[in-house]
Amino acid sequence: MKLKEILDKTTAFFKDKKIETPRLDAELLLAHGLKLDRIQLYLRFDQPMKEDELVVLRELVRRRASGEPVAYILGYRDFYKYRFEVNSSVLIPRPETEHIVEEVLSWVKTNDDTIGILDLGAGSGCIGLSLLKELPNARLVSVDMSESALVVAKRNAQMLEVSDRVKFVHADAAQWETILSVYKEWTGFDKIDVLVSNPPYIAPQDPQVEENVRKFEPSTALFAEDNGLALLKSWSQLYGSQLNTPGLMLMEMGMSQGAAMREHFQNLKIFNEINVIKDLSGHDRVIRGVTHG
Repeated sequence: MKLKEILDKTTAFFKDKKIETPRLDAELLLAHGLKLDRIQLYLRFDQPMKEDELVVLRELVRRRASGEPVAYILGYRDFYKYRFEVNSSVLIPRPETEHIVEEVLSWVKTNDDTIGILDLGAGSGCIGLSLLKELPNARLVSVDMSESALVVAKRNAQMLEVSDRVKFVHADAAQWETILSVYKEWTGFDKIDVLVSNPPYIAPQDPQVEENVRKFEPSTALFAEDNGLALLKSWSQLYGSQLNTPGLMLMEMGMSQGAAMREHFQNLKIFNEINVIKDLSGHDRVIRGVTHG
């Protein structure tokens, strides 16, 4: 059987399984299994497949057909400008989360600014580590309650060559005194210049959550009480008073949470500016608070 036949059959199989992007997924998995770039698939359409190659490809196709996300099968996901290792210990980075990186970079006056960044619920580290790559004088404290998530984030820091500017903290974000102590010691700053977070913000019974997201991605990184608002509210309250002046807080949220989070930020009486940032689909995505002093 030739490569093109395998690709066509895999695409048709994924269509039957109601997979959203059957051709793309088939190409990614075949390229991964054969250790090729995607473009090379088209240059080798007439190449006969060996039995040992077919064994590898069948297993990859089986995993995808079971609903396992492509990113977990490949072991990586591209985010912003960089590639991040991912596995089932961490959320798969989404394009919408890149808005946080872009907002920080637009707020920072110059890339040479020496700033301290705190990333709560860091997961793979995609937000904070992307910022370290873009801001060569920044220092980062990256916090997660999952030890296995921090293992992934540490490997990502090594791959991106920023390990010397990040301190990883295994803690619940509620342990604010401990985390702030580490932040002050690591950055040398008494106050937080930039706080970024993609916290759990989905209501546990939200019917819009895809079945395979519930099945494969870590529930502790997805779900929060109070209709998903509990940690958004508590983390912003705990750390808001520790923001520098000027300071920036950016937290990802659900598409129906903008009004509630705007009101919550207003009630904190900390921020001089409060904005709800929408994603490319026009949905509420990030709550932004700025202190001027």
